[in-house]
Amino acid sequence: MANILTIFLLISTFFTGIIWIFYRIKSIQYSFFNKKIIKKNDLYIENKIRFLESFSSFFPIFLTIFIIRSFIYEPFQIPSGSMMPTLLVGDFILVEKFSYGIKEPITQTTLIQTNKPKRGDIVVFKHPTDHNIDYIKRVIGLPGDKIKYNIKNKHIKICTNFLENKNCQEKLLISYSKTKQNNFIQKIYFLNKDNLLQKKEEYNSLYFNIVEENINNFKHNILLLNNIKSVKKDYYKQKNMPKLTWIVPQGKYFMMGDNRDNSLDSRYWGFVPEKNLVGKAVKIWMSFDKNENEWPTGIRINRIGNIY
Repeated sequence: MANILTIFLLISTFFTGIIWIFYRIKSIQYSFFNKKIIKKNDLYIENKIRFLESFSSFFPIFLTIFIIRSFIYEPFQIPSGSMMPTLLVGDFILVEKFSYGIKEPITQTTLIQTNKPKRGDIVVFKHPTDHNIDYIKRVIGLPGDKIKYNIKNKHIKICTNFLENKNCQEKLLISYSKTKQNNFIQKIYFLNKDNLLQKKEEYNSLYFNIVEENINNFKHNILLLNNIKSVKKDYYKQKNMPKLTWIVPQGKYFMMGDNRDNSLDSRYWGFVPEKNLVGKAVKIWMSFDKNENEWPTGIRINRIGNIY
């Protein structure tokens, strides 16, 4: 859908731009050359110029929207609860497109390299196998990291620069706080036999716990559902690696949702190539109080602002 809209804006900008140029030329011709020569067709020419003027007026609008959306900021809506408690269903966010490079808007080829993703960034990206789907997750593993996931307590361990050192001498200090009560209600999905998410049942807020995850002094809250037991066979197995252990290749990233028990992420389908990155989520510009697949019941003014 995002690519279709980008192509539509590009085509609209191109054709209205041609009409805008044609209108400027015709206006100059009529004003300086034909006004004294052609008298009988003055009304026809004026109507033609007005017609061109009407269409050409859309050009600066399309051009402005195309530039802002393709290279500066793009709005996204949060459709699911995979990033709870950081991002909720009904949040509308702004994604900074130039955070990780200036990219050609159709093929996403990097034209100018800017910054690299940092651990903890919340990133919108194209799904590794289906580029028509936009995902939003948090960057957990950087190129060269070795990541271990504990399926029982749902904690992670990270060794940095493992590809270079071939050992775990550089371990990140990762700690978890005690659980806190919350009032979240959400729908829980599980993988079916075709590795697609399907609704299982809806759990109420009593099952959910908020835990602060501290990765090398970068703190953020995650949501855990203690009654959900993960099935080891569902996780992505990297070649020549044991289950629940991954080494992030160069040029790729390991993404995880903050809602650890209801997030389809790198644990299930692997790594995200750098070329798939769309941008960094930076602000919530509107938030509707709603549940998944339901109509809004209000506006959450207190959620509008920067994303952390």
